[in-house]
Amino acid sequence: MINEGNGTLVVDSLNLAFRWKHRGATDFRYEYQQTIQSLAKSYDCKNVIITADWGSSTYRKEIDDQYKQNRKDKIATQTEKDKMDFEDFISEYEETLELLSEDYTILRFKGVEADDIAAHIVNNKAKYEMDFIWLISSDRDWDLLIQENVGRFSYVTRKEVTIDTWDEHYDVPQEEYISFKCLTGDSGDNVAGIPGVGPKRAISLIETYGSAFDVYDAVPIAGKYKYIQNVNEHADRILTNYKLMDLVTYCDDAIGADNVSAIKEKLSAA
Repeated sequence: MINEGNGTLVVDSLNLAFRWKHRGATDFRYEYQQTIQSLAKSYDCKNVIITADWGSSTYRKEIDDQYKQNRKDKIATQTEKDKMDFEDFISEYEETLELLSEDYTILRFKGVEADDIAAHIVNNKAKYEMDFIWLISSDRDWDLLIQENVGRFSYVTRKEVTIDTWDEHYDVPQEEYISFKCLTGDSGDNVAGIPGVGPKRAISLIETYGSAFDVYDAVPIAGKYKYIQNVNEHADRILTNYKLMDLVTYCDDAIGADNVSAIKEKLSAA
């Protein structure tokens, strides 16, 4: 249950901005500002933190140079009109961040993704004296951060994900969501899972062995099914995927020590 108290709204800024891009809007900064104000009021959050990507994660590209390569490949095939439209969108998004900075804390660092910044905030919510946090993003990766007094609202689905409603959204326990992702991968971020292991087989492996770490420790697993053979052959991928996708554990590594210090300084002064 997310209780009233010292509430903080943590916004995935670029993710939310795509709400206007999909509409073809080119002047949305003030409507965006009003949306943040409305959400803060709805969730009784006096504190608002805007998290922003600044390019792809340097940390993850060093682990896997194919991380998010699919997005770069897609951009390379854009028409000239698509490129111009996207440049106009990014220009308005930058102006939106500038407008928001007048009232809210903006956390943005080169080579760091908003996901990791949000994870750091959640990991340290007691230190930052935050009683509860509402995450604003349609990115289901942020559900890795769900815990008591931390929930996510998606403007796409218009739904909230909390500990209390978790079973309405997933067939795997929240504490094993990272195991599920490590086994299945993430096509959106170009992170490969174990070949042949989809959602049902991932859940079966978790129910049988425990976490994805436990699956790794159980290798070689006896069985003639092709997906079992793939687990045995590609088990090292599980360990790589933890480093790529486990926001809770590796967020500070992905942010970098200097940037972590900058976050602490900014949030302490807020």
